[in-house]
Amino acid sequence: MLEFEVKSKVQPVGERKGQTVYYAQVKSQQKLTNKMLVERIVRETSLSEGDVKNALISLSNVVCEALQLGMSVDLAELGNLRLSVPSKMMDTPEEVTVKDALKNPKIVFTPKQKMRDAANEVELSIDRPKKAADEEEGGTSTDSPSEI
Repeated sequence: MLEFEVKSKVQPVGERKGQTVYYAQVKSQQKLTNKMLVERIVRETSLSEGDVKNALISLSNVVCEALQLGMSVDLAELGNLRLSVPSKMMDTPEEVTVKDALKNPKIVFTPKQKMRDAANEVELSIDRPKKAADEEEGGTSTDSPSEI
């Protein structure tokens, strides 16, 4: 579950300049640490802890080498990694050089359908502090996922 809280700020620019606007911000996101990941894989496979750690280190090394060569990487059921190098717009073809036109490479991850489906199934809620009126009426402080 991802839990959000309502925040506010005064818009510094644009159509709503000077107006107070409200938005939802993630309170804190739980993390699956590397140790937890290794332990989970060990439980679900016949691999030892050392085997899993070595496989993850090797995966990292192989992915880094492939990216350095400009290759995209297919990570099976997870998705694909590829480099994207944006280019600045220049006035003449002669100005289009590696130094002047190309920006820093970015790594783009494109998840496979299974991962997109998992993300779409996460439960979302907005935590709202109880107000005096809510407490008197026995109201709830959290929106249900259908209200988001």
